[in-house]
Amino acid sequence: MKPTLFSELDLSPELEKAIKKLGFEQASPIQAAAIPCLLNGKDVVGQSQTGSGKTAAFGIPAIERTEAKLKAVQVLVLCPTRELAVQVSEEMHKLAYYKRGIICLPIYGGQSYERQYAGLRQGAQIVIGTPGRVMDHMRRGSLKLDQLHTIILDEADVMLDMGFREDIEMVLSDLPPERQTVFFSATMPRPIRNLIERFANEPESVQIEQESMTVPTVEQSVFEVQRRFKVELLTRLIDIHDLKLGIIFCNTKAMVDDLVEHLVAQGYQADRLHGDMSQQQRDRVMNRFRKSGLEFLVATDVAARGIDVNNVEVVFNYDIPYDAEDYVHRIGRTGRAGKSGIAISFVSGREVFKIRNIERFTRTSIRRGRIPTLQDVDEARNSHVLNRVRETLQGNEFRTQDHLIERLLEEGFTSTDVAASLLYLLQPNESNVGNEHRRDELGERYTAREQDGRGRDRRGRSDREGSDDSRGRSRERFKNDRFENKEPRRRTGEARPFKQSRQSTPNPDRPTTESEKMLKPKKDVKENVSSQEKPSRTISKPQPVTEPSKVTAPETVKKVDTKETKAPELKKHKKASKFSLPVENKSSGDSPDSKNQLRLNIGKDAGVTADQIREAILGETGVPESIIGKVELQAKHSTIDIAAEKANAVMSKMKRANIAGKRVKAKLV
Repeated sequence: MKPTLFSELDLSPELEKAIKKLGFEQASPIQAAAIPCLLNGKDVVGQSQTGSGKTAAFGIPAIERTEAKLKAVQVLVLCPTRELAVQVSEEMHKLAYYKRGIICLPIYGGQSYERQYAGLRQGAQIVIGTPGRVMDHMRRGSLKLDQLHTIILDEADVMLDMGFREDIEMVLSDLPPERQTVFFSATMPRPIRNLIERFANEPESVQIEQESMTVPTVEQSVFEVQRRFKVELLTRLIDIHDLKLGIIFCNTKAMVDDLVEHLVAQGYQADRLHGDMSQQQRDRVMNRFRKSGLEFLVATDVAARGIDVNNVEVVFNYDIPYDAEDYVHRIGRTGRAGKSGIAISFVSGREVFKIRNIERFTRTSIRRGRIPTLQDVDEARNSHVLNRVRETLQGNEFRTQDHLIERLLEEGFTSTDVAASLLYLLQPNESNVGNEHRRDELGERYTAREQDGRGRDRRGRSDREGSDDSRGRSRERFKNDRFENKEPRRRTGEARPFKQSRQSTPNPDRPTTESEKMLKPKKDVKENVSSQEKPSRTISKPQPVTEPSKVTAPETVKKVDTKETKAPELKKHKKASKFSLPVENKSSGDSPDSKNQLRLNIGKDAGVTADQIREAILGETGVPESIIGKVELQAKHSTIDIAAEKANAVMSKMKRANIAGKRVKAKLV
């Protein structure tokens, strides 16, 4: 398809001058197809992906057909969110820069009515707003639409998803019948088609088909990671790629708040954007982000609609979106105007299937990423520092500091020591508490999984390369294992016939007498009692003996080293035998030998379990499981046994932790 220049679209000199000032010469496919139809006054239904230039596609004709001398609303643009309304208003204001007398006014919830009243009284010709606030002004009589000639619905599918259908229908019903109706939507579900059939008049369909729905300049990758390691992986990837401006998407407001706290605690400049924030707060956050006073914006999908910030380096899908279309919207925030960008997604468990759906929907393949180790992160940081030093050396702007270096050399320091100390000051100081354990927890987990995958591949190849005879023998063994000595199916209610338990070959190490069973050392508390298993049928009925309380174990038994001399395992019982020695019952795990007790201000009343607290400690601190001992839950608090050498480090990390959505307080008792 031959490229179309804006100079070929028969635009006014004022608009051509404004477009040239914005740096555009060639129209995008959606612009080249839609602008001629809209300039002729036809109704249009446009379907194109995010970031394809839809705003200019409907904005240029709307401005071209607006009369500057008529001080009345002539164009109404409906948007799903206030951020998108502000963005569209800014774009149209730039396009109308040389069209003297044309006023573009955004109206949306959260902003003062008085300011919007003033703009309408001033005679704004183009109004861009959200459906709810537009309806409010129509009811109050402050928004008069009797002179309107164009109504535009931007991202119509999103507005319907957000529940604005009734408002949209009421607005469209109150407009003059002789008007131009324009729908722009990324998708065309049945509700959108119903609106088009009802309110549009023989619309022209403009649909841009592309091989890929995603931007080709965006490098997409996905990482499989457990939820408790997501924050750790996020920070590692930020440091490895040396990212300075990015958007992180979460599915819930609570997750947005929680992630921002984690990032800020680790020294990153991050802030939130979601629906519970006031308009003043949202404006403040967006101004900081646009001016690069903020490194990372953590947002939900709805709140991020309309975010248009240049030079966004990366988009993180911290949570995979529910719909594949939202994925396209998200990653469209980077890689704009031909620039390169990165889109990174985190998945765990069955979320892998969502990635496959996204690949089918976008017709692209998403690369599986390798989880970096802490050694990779350190090497990347050092590389970034050295690159900064090289740039400084090549710039020759450091000569003014020569006299300081000479003073240090005169004091007896070597040039190598001076350079090393400066590099030490240049690199950020970071705590190494638990780093070696984190490497085992995250890096080694990935390595083990990768090796296991290769092993399965090798086994799969050997099976496929085997002879027909070997495959036949395998099938025969499988058939024999499954069906040999198979009992006939019994009728409902029929009792199972009694069978004598099979006698296995005698084991010389196995205790045979009742006294030997009582004196046998126990390997682990967990092997003593199991409330979920039935008594083994291989255990013979015990013979009567003397009163258990009078039976005592010899002193020599207490000194048995179970590591050197493996005692045979006893079968697990549903109930403890009345002949076994008393054993201390521990609620959750074995406590370390040298331990301290950690107290957290969260307990049973908060609905947490011992396993949740254990998982939270492991995720927040990165310590190995052997460091954590018994977990005791009370109504309002819980106590945990922690190995003494790691107690202080664990306590300091848990002071900033959240468990079950509650900020916990930690102290050693």
